[in-house]
Amino acid sequence: MQVILIQDVNNLGGVNELVTVKPGYGRNYLIPNKFAVEANPSNLKMMEEKKKQFEKKEAKLLAEINNVIATLKDGMIKVGAKTGTSGKIFGSVTSVQIARAIRDQKGYEIDRRRITILDDVKELGTFKASIDFGNGNTTEIDFEVVGD
Repeated sequence: MQVILIQDVNNLGGVNELVTVKPGYGRNYLIPNKFAVEANPSNLKMMEEKKKQFEKKEAKLLAEINNVIATLKDGMIKVGAKTGTSGKIFGSVTSVQIARAIRDQKGYEIDRRRITILDDVKELGTFKASIDFGNGNTTEIDFEVVGD
């Protein structure tokens, strides 16, 4: 029996995937629990349409991500920090401070958990951070730590 999965099912497949299962498993478990629908011609057409819509949405999201990456690489992001007389900062710069600086200077709200600082930032200067947008889309940005 062939079914189209509506939800991800462990050890079977993902959403909108056409799988072959034993008839009893499909009729008695997958279909009644709304994990799958029977693979008839109308449901197959709906699955194809959903895939097309998903691909369009994915392409639009990728274009938006590339736009954000271009804006972030456009200029240096400045992060303020309190410093002592020797140029060392009190504490260190965190991803929260970088996310706030991106929001204030570039206008994009980026979750702090997506930002990874590549070096220990304990003094003034220029450093690198990596931002993960998901689906394998990452970029490295430069930021400058300046004294307040």
